[in-house]
Amino acid sequence: MQEEAEEPSLRYAWYVIGVLFLAYTFSYIDRQILALLVKPVRADLGLSDTQFSLLVGLAFGIFYTLMGLPLGRLADRSNRRNIMAAGVAVWSLMTALCGVTRNFWQLFLARIGVGVGEAALSPAAYSLIADYFPANKLGRALATYSTGVYAGAGLAYIVGGLVISALADTPNLDLPVVGSTRSWQVVFFVVGLPGLLVALLIFSIKEPQRKNMGGITQTTVGIRQLITFVVQRRGIFLAHFVGFALLALIFNAVAVWMPAHFMRNFDYDAGQFGIHFGTIIAVFGSAGIVCGGWFGDWLATRGYQDAPMRAATLGVTAIIPFVILAPLATNLSVAMALLCPLIFFSSFPYGVAAAALQLVTPNRMRGQISALYLFVVNLAGVATAPTITALVTDYVFKDDLKVGYSLALVTGIAAPLSALILWRAWKPFREAYEKILAAD
Repeated sequence: MQEEAEEPSLRYAWYVIGVLFLAYTFSYIDRQILALLVKPVRADLGLSDTQFSLLVGLAFGIFYTLMGLPLGRLADRSNRRNIMAAGVAVWSLMTALCGVTRNFWQLFLARIGVGVGEAALSPAAYSLIADYFPANKLGRALATYSTGVYAGAGLAYIVGGLVISALADTPNLDLPVVGSTRSWQVVFFVVGLPGLLVALLIFSIKEPQRKNMGGITQTTVGIRQLITFVVQRRGIFLAHFVGFALLALIFNAVAVWMPAHFMRNFDYDAGQFGIHFGTIIAVFGSAGIVCGGWFGDWLATRGYQDAPMRAATLGVTAIIPFVILAPLATNLSVAMALLCPLIFFSSFPYGVAAAALQLVTPNRMRGQISALYLFVVNLAGVATAPTITALVTDYVFKDDLKVGYSLALVTGIAAPLSALILWRAWKPFREAYEKILAAD
């Protein structure tokens, strides 16, 4: 399909955001659903916390991060809509395939497939959205798209909780073709197969004309040129990647192990907790990321050229007390209440994170830079955060009931480091943004 020459209307641009938001929501449903199933999966497959963390994190995360790099490069020179549609179809099928696995390695391989499919979405989506919106509306547009993280994670827990509750008295079901199936395996069919309809919906999006070329006019940017660009602006890219990687570590550690903490220490039913925790993530996570995007745009309209980094630093700083207090609270009501600001402020920086990269990167590099960003962030967050926390539980505290202590320790170190690094990025961001403006 040829790139559309006409300037898209703002109304149509928001339609595009709606479709991509739906896709991102489904990606996080399929990604996070396993975290709610820790108890039945561990029991049926005979796993330790560390082994389970490899299914949640490493199996998904390592190929999600690695495949993002070539797919980001493909997004810079090919039809981004088609790349995203193919990715949605692949991860949806692989999620459903998780429902027919019978041992650790089969589930491990199916999770790899989910990661490969999901790697196609965000690099292409970030690049495409930046061609639909002007700079002063990009923060809120990308923040709205990124609410799919929290809507999806929240719905994963809510839907999973409802299915678990509905099937609590029927641990085994006989399904056509599949045969005898455990109730936790049915959850993967419920959340995976509807994604195929989303893949079809993506074809209603038009591929927009590329703009904000940053002085680069050729169709393909070589690896050497990309490396030179990143090295020349290493001050902003290094701080951005590492600062947000630490934030991703916090969110993923909480998303994976907070359910286990509540179920082990407060005798919380998995189905009930899924509904409650999912609602908190969906409401407060979505609110946080939208507020962060709007706040970044508000700062930009008042002349702050480093607006995205200022907004991000505020959110990370505000989260520090809550990442320590929430997992250590001994009262159930207090612990649940503390989760609300924890989720809100952990999501606050993410809309501006994506916007910041688009503002300091030429168009033909955006897919690759976004993929590089996602590589670093998800290597720290998705691939390693669950396992780091599990290792602290298994080998430091040596007690499954102390997973809350592990969360407080890991996230309590990561949060202030993230805030400090993002604060140091303000000046290099301004310098990089001025170079892009000068090139155009």
